[in-house]
Amino acid sequence: MPTAPLHDWNLAPRDAIALQKRLAKSVERADRLDPVRHLAGVDIGFEQQGAITRAAVVVMAWPAGASGELEPATLEPTTLEIVEQVVHREPTRMPYVPGLLSFREVPAALGAFDRLTTQPQLVMVDGQGIAHPRRIGVASHLGLWLDLPTIGVAKSRLCGRHGEPGPARGDWTPLVDGPDDEVIGAVLRSRVKVKPIFVSPGHRVSLPTALDWVIRCLGRTKLPEPTRLADRLASRRGR
Repeated sequence: MPTAPLHDWNLAPRDAIALQKRLAKSVERADRLDPVRHLAGVDIGFEQQGAITRAAVVVMAWPAGASGELEPATLEPTTLEIVEQVVHREPTRMPYVPGLLSFREVPAALGAFDRLTTQPQLVMVDGQGIAHPRRIGVASHLGLWLDLPTIGVAKSRLCGRHGEPGPARGDWTPLVDGPDDEVIGAVLRSRVKVKPIFVSPGHRVSLPTALDWVIRCLGRTKLPEPTRLADRLASRRGR
């Protein structure tokens, strides 16, 4: 599924920040999803001491008979079938710069998506969506390039403030930022007695919808199945 270029990647950090501020205005925070038949999980790893970026995409089929319409989450593990998985490697384009991770990771992710033969209708990304100082993390940036609904599922907080979510699986509390307490995500207890994860809209998805899909895709671990499996591939544990 090749994508049309959105911008050049060869940018100095100052220019990349300016571009982020412009692109953030195009991020859609309301739902615009087609019926979901396939979900993709995305994660990025690195090889050769960071010289090579390793992007993993796992596409999973939503259970047969599901309409794709959002129904109340049951908090029960969902059985998802892997239909395709791709690993793409390419030279790393930018060194690590806080707040500019998408410029380091998204190019390789796009290379992986170009190799897919299955079109996903929803993409979960191991990283931030709008829960970013300039409201355009990896999930939002990738969503703009692909013009697909994306959700950010991060293991740690990049910005914002929050309380402690309740102890039960599915409990969550808002992640807020700025003087007006803008809600930029949710801190979700995805497993009892385990540190929460950080869910945020990426592109073309609202926060309630992002939370619902993440909860519906939870299995026996703290991460939703699409990003859990992508994480295994990206880290070379799932060869």
